[in-house]
Amino acid sequence: MTSAYIIANVTVTNPEQYEEYKKWSSAAMQAHGAEVCVRGGKVEVIEGDWAPERLVILKFPSVAAAKAFDTSPEYGKARAARQGAAVMRMIVVEGV
Repeated sequence: MTSAYIIANVTVTNPEQYEEYKKWSSAAMQAHGAEVCVRGGKVEVIEGDWAPERLVILKFPSVAAAKAFDTSPEYGKARAARQGAAVMRMIVVEGV
């Protein structure tokens, strides 16, 4: 089975409210066995013009597991808490 990664670039617009999202998303990650590889660390562009603000990378055992996390009731609570607090750009990609 090939691993999979959810990669998200987040633009936080309401930092106080975003803390509530982080609480719920952490619970969802734990419930779905996500391995947190990157979560909001310092970003330095070394090539090109991509300028992510808050980068998150989560590892899952498969694409199906990553999609199950994304559509889960647990992450649904996080998504609802994030409304108006951030702009999320998120993809899932197969690992090697």
